[in-house]
Amino acid sequence: MRELKKKISRLPPQDEIKREAEVLKALADPTRLLIIHLLSEGDLCVCEIMAALKRPQPTVSHHLNILKRAGFLKAEKRGVWVHYSLASDELPSIIEQLINKRVTP
Repeated sequence: MRELKKKISRLPPQDEIKREAEVLKALADPTRLLIIHLLSEGDLCVCEIMAALKRPQPTVSHHLNILKRAGFLKAEKRGVWVHYSLASDELPSIIEQLINKRVTP
């Protein structure tokens, strides 16, 4: 029982766990993963992402905002368009590692 109490005392606070879950949820969408794959090739403006995904501006902006709030994207306004890039060039390989590190029985 003492060991269990020690382990419990080392758990992150509940608000930190909720934040981590929100960050992971940001990746749990096919459209957002496509955006990350697109941006792994270099920065793009919203209009280019819309064209690549064949989705309307409100839908693309919604997904971009979720990824940006989670810390995965950077945004820079250039003229009337916002250009997006990955916050870390390592993000695609980190995602690949998460996916490929599944535990097999």
